[in-house]
Amino acid sequence: MAKTKVTFTLDDATIARLAKAAQRLDKPKSQVVREAIREYSDRIGKLSEQERLRMLAIFDEVVPQIPQRPQEEVAAELRAVRSARRRGGRASPKKDSSPKKDRFPKKDRFPKKDSSPKKDSSP
Repeated sequence: MAKTKVTFTLDDATIARLAKAAQRLDKPKSQVVREAIREYSDRIGKLSEQERLRMLAIFDEVVPQIPQRPQEEVAAELRAVRSARRRGGRASPKKDSSPKKDRFPKKDRFPKKDSSPKKDSSP
């Protein structure tokens, strides 16, 4: 792997932590930095511990609310839904089929055009 020399400005506390980690691990500081960057970049996009615990708490709250139904009841409902879909949809309540008064009777909606030829009134 090719290496490129770079320069960073770090505060004294970070330099001390880097030196201590390098000494404890018996590794060069540059290797400690490389490994730290690799580990940090691998964690990007993953949940933090706080986020993970919050989501688990929500999960633990929601899961008991899922209704428990016998497997055969669920299977029967699925069969009914699939059968209804094959027939063109679920049956819905019938609409009121009584005739409704039309506010605008058909004869008044569109005036008829005069189709008779017009006579020329010029002499």
